[in-house]
Amino acid sequence: MLNPALERPSLMHRLGLTHSAGKALMTHAVLLTYTVIALFPILVIIVNSFKSRRAIFNDPLALPTPDSFSVEGFAEVLGRADFGLYFGNSLIVTVAALFFVLLFGAMAAWALTEYRFRGNLFIAILIAMGIMIPIRLGTVSILELMSTLHLVNTRTALVLVYIAQGLPLAVFILSEFIRQVPKELKEAARCDNVSEYKIFFTIILPLIRPAMATVAVFTMIPIWNDLWFPLILAPSNETQTITLGVQQFIGQYVTDWNAVLSSLTLAIVPVLVLYVIFSRQLIRGLTSGAVK
Repeated sequence: MLNPALERPSLMHRLGLTHSAGKALMTHAVLLTYTVIALFPILVIIVNSFKSRRAIFNDPLALPTPDSFSVEGFAEVLGRADFGLYFGNSLIVTVAALFFVLLFGAMAAWALTEYRFRGNLFIAILIAMGIMIPIRLGTVSILELMSTLHLVNTRTALVLVYIAQGLPLAVFILSEFIRQVPKELKEAARCDNVSEYKIFFTIILPLIRPAMATVAVFTMIPIWNDLWFPLILAPSNETQTITLGVQQFIGQYVTDWNAVLSSLTLAIVPVLVLYVIFSRQLIRGLTSGAVK
């Protein structure tokens, strides 16, 4: 006699789903749940930035209504703080550091994967250690070095630190993609007397664009959101970044939450724009890396 539990149809059969369709549905459900959890704090910040102070404390999860809608936080940020200067500092530092991380990272990855020379393995180990050891452990030494070079309270100090911070991961990711470039393509270019520089800039870089976009996103977000090094190396009014400028609205006894949330909303915009622009390249880079 068969067990009644074995005769009972499963939930997937009762819903008319195959096994593969059921797995896909469960996967999408898990990913959707994770997406909601990840986006929830961002949505709360954006929603509350358009509400009055009383409405924020009364019901922080409610949407703005005609009675609670307010842009006083944005007006205070743009009027009281030099938001344009902070935004410009963050933009300059992030773009400059990102440019050199991608350039130097691709060049180092090309050298380590394409050429065999004495010290190749040692350099690769040092780069791997750069991923494992947080750069903040060397804050005191970095501050002493920047003071010796007279770079304290300059954007150059932040750019140099962020280049050192982003290079190890960039080299690691780009090396894996450069290894997948067919050797026949490079050898054919060399047979046509194409220089190594031209091979790198005209053949290799276009082929690893998805990886470059992936590195750009993973490098840009920590730089844009960083508070530690701007506070240590560039705390002056002329060199403050946007994350450091927000701190003036946070006091020991009173915090202007309208201004804080409004400034955070303005700070989120560049990251969202970057993701929208490079989302296709980012997804392609992540999936290619997963397959390889």
